[in-house]
This record gives sequence, C-alpha cells and structure tokens, in this order.
Amino acid sequence: METSKIAAECGINIEIIFVGRSNVGKSSLLREIFGAKVRVGRRPGVTLRPRHAQESDLLITDMPGFGFMSGVKDRKQDIVKDQTIRYLEKNSERIKIGVLVIDGPVFPEVVDRWDARNQIPIDVEMFDFMRELGIDTIVAANKMDKVKADEYDYLLDEVSVRLGLEPPWQNWKHIIAPISAKKDDLKALKGLLRDRLHEMKRDDLFKYV
Repeated sequence: METSKIAAECGINIEIIFVGRSNVGKSSLLREIFGAKVRVGRRPGVTLRPRHAQESDLLITDMPGFGFMSGVKDRKQDIVKDQTIRYLEKNSERIKIGVLVIDGPVFPEVVDRWDARNQIPIDVEMFDFMRELGIDTIVAANKMDKVKADEYDYLLDEVSVRLGLEPPWQNWKHIIAPISAKKDDLKALKGLLRDRLHEMKRDDLFKYV
C-alpha cells in the first residue's frame, strides 16, 4: 500500500480514520491490518501530522496521537488536538468509519484520573465527538493480551461504563473490539470493519482489510 504525507484526494469515496492517545499502538495496528508503510516508533508523539494510505477509493488515515507526547511542548500538543478536531469536522461526510484505539488495560484508570480533576477525558471526548459528527465509531481496546482471562469481561465492562455504554460489554460487540496488535490478534476489529464495509455494499474492499 502506497503512503503519502498528503492524501491523494482524487477518487476517494470512503475514509477510515484511526485516532487515540499517543503510544496506544495506532500506527502499528494500521500497519498490521492494511500493510500500510506508516512510520512507527516507540516514543510517544512520533506521528505529528495525518499519515495516509490509499487503495482504490479507500483512504486510511492515521491521525497524530493526542495527550502526552515526549519532547513536544504543551502548546504543540494543543495544536495537534485542534488539528484533529478540524480534520474530523472538515471530512466528516467522507469519513465513514472512525476507530478509536485505546490501551484497554489502563483505560478505566486513565479516565478516572481525568474525572478526579473534573475534566472530560480526551478519549471519551473524542468518542462522543465522532459519534456526534455521524461517524460510525469503533473502539479498538488494544493490549488485551496483558489481561488475565478471569478479569477480561470485568475490564471490558469497566471500559463500557467509562464510554457511557451500559454493561455488560457483550451488548456492545458491534462497537468494542478487544484486540492485541502485538500478538496479531485482530480478528474482532477486522470483523467489525468488514461488517461496516458489507453494509456499504463494498465487499470488494475486503481484500484490503
């Protein structure tokens, strides 16, 4: 899959966008699913502008990670977040699917820390914002290989609660996809992406997912 810093706008009918905190594995996940040659690094904040990959009339976009970015000033982090919001607003009609990637095992704790400061957690804000724009949103709960089997459902119930979704999480399997990019366990997310494409009558794009 060819990639570029600027989207090739010609002929794009469907866009799938990946958003999430820095270092939750967005770029690695995108590469595993689509084979896109996006830049991947261990240090949070490697991606500071949208990265795009295009196949047929499908555009895949990896947005800069929001939140903490090592070596990046606070003002720049705010600019990156604002750019993401503007990109979503500008391209909401074209963006058919939004994938919010979270670090599943630590997500409830992170959200609770923000709540304790009487602030809306940025992950939750982004989830609500994409849905308000009419973007079909999937939550990819990454790093689930770190969760013990007997704690799996409990954790995902807690993730649901933090997103404002009434548990049990199994009621939201069309939204929440537990995955592990590191272990190449992406079946749940790939299944949801294909379900969406099928609903759009675009089974021809399955070969890219």
